[in-house]
Amino acid sequence: MFVRVNAALADRPHTLGDLGLPSESNPIVSLNEFTYRKGTEIYGEKEPAEYVYQVKVGAVRSYKLLSDGRRQIGAFHLAGDIFGLENGNTHRFTAEAVVDTTVRLIRRQSLETVAESDAMVARNLLRMTTKNLQHAEDHMLLLGRKTSLERVAAFLLEMDKRMRATEVMALPMSRRDIADYLGLTLETVSRALSRLHELGIIGFLGNTQRQIVLLDRPQLTSLDLQG
Repeated sequence: MFVRVNAALADRPHTLGDLGLPSESNPIVSLNEFTYRKGTEIYGEKEPAEYVYQVKVGAVRSYKLLSDGRRQIGAFHLAGDIFGLENGNTHRFTAEAVVDTTVRLIRRQSLETVAESDAMVARNLLRMTTKNLQHAEDHMLLLGRKTSLERVAAFLLEMDKRMRATEVMALPMSRRDIADYLGLTLETVSRALSRLHELGIIGFLGNTQRQIVLLDRPQLTSLDLQG
């Protein structure tokens, strides 16, 4: 599904290295760029998986709607992350822009053709698939074995690591998004964040409280390790 806000006028030549897939032969590929407004669907569950995507600017959430209408977010994709790489021919999740987001995309068939003749690209795709599987397993453990406070602690540590441990963690996602990622209610996430604040583990900046300062990473880590 393409809902273009700002699109490149034409395919622009890039190397696979620009997509985070180093190549022995450094082949030139064509990457399109599309910008999606906040809340716009990038692709839907069960739609043909014709493209592989990379977040250039912004953030993307991948989710499923459960039979009772609840939403379960499986992953957040941040700047530089590649997503939409499927084992089958259709997408298993719906992908949606969390904020105004620009993505690069390449035809999956083109990428698979390069991988057939370039061992480095094939290894990188395998590594990426393995990493996605590991994330899914870790997320399943988080949902099944951790308390609400431990889940929120684990989420903050994950974001801290992925945002390269900056002094201020500016989260693009809302507390509702966090709740749907952690399998909790909005109220439970808010209480857990307030408790971490009371304990002096985190601090808040700004009215939205999406800017979080990790004041005590060791104590936050100890909470996560309790699960």
